[in-house]
Amino acid sequence: MLSRTEIDQYHRDGYVTPDYCLPESVLTSIRGSHDRLIERHPEFSDYCPALLAYDLDFLEVAKTAEILSMVSQLIGDDIALWNSSFFAKPAKTGTKTPWHQDGEYWPIEPLATCTVWIAIDASTPANGCLQVIPGSHRDQRLAQHQKNTAEGLALPLELDASTFDASEAVPITLEPGQISLHDVYLFHGSEANSSEHSRRGLTLRYMPTTSVYRHADAKNSLGTGKLDLSQRTLHLMSGVDRSEKNDFSAKH
Repeated sequence: MLSRTEIDQYHRDGYVTPDYCLPESVLTSIRGSHDRLIERHPEFSDYCPALLAYDLDFLEVAKTAEILSMVSQLIGDDIALWNSSFFAKPAKTGTKTPWHQDGEYWPIEPLATCTVWIAIDASTPANGCLQVIPGSHRDQRLAQHQKNTAEGLALPLELDASTFDASEAVPITLEPGQISLHDVYLFHGSEANSSEHSRRGLTLRYMPTTSVYRHADAKNSLGTGKLDLSQRTLHLMSGVDRSEKNDFSAKH
């Protein structure tokens, strides 16, 4: 599914927006599943960090053959899905996601994940689209993060402002059904949504099975509650567990 040019861009810039779009029928199904989730759990109206703990319908999206094909071109054929989350950003009230690297949060060893970000609504600078710093992943290391518990933030850790130049940020503008893929070390964030339009985005977190998701190490890494990483389920999506150490809840 990915061209040689797109693969090269991913490795060079840390992200790519491929020439691909999910069918409208799939988007309709995702929207319905999200509506039902919010009816049951209104506390997730803005952000749900662990969808599969509440509704396995979202797992069907992760099994989309075209998406798995693209991910395998980037991280290999042996793939596990360890999480899926929903950044809903309702109109006028959607929170800001501070600049961060995903790997700062995750108990994966060695650290490796390709995130697939799916636009359920149009995602634009006006409603708080994802922004990235191209090439910020190249060192393959975690930069300094600081704790920030201020109101109006979706996540509690943010990059030290001295580690990057925010003027180099590139907005990832997507139409409904389009996707982007990004590396675990990429610097990224998004502004609050002050527009009249919601900005729903579904993320799928894939890792190569040469890595291990360490549930025990995650138990106290971010405390309890909605960011408790020790409760995440692991699903083998393709191939085999190369590490032979992962604890899968299901195989597909």
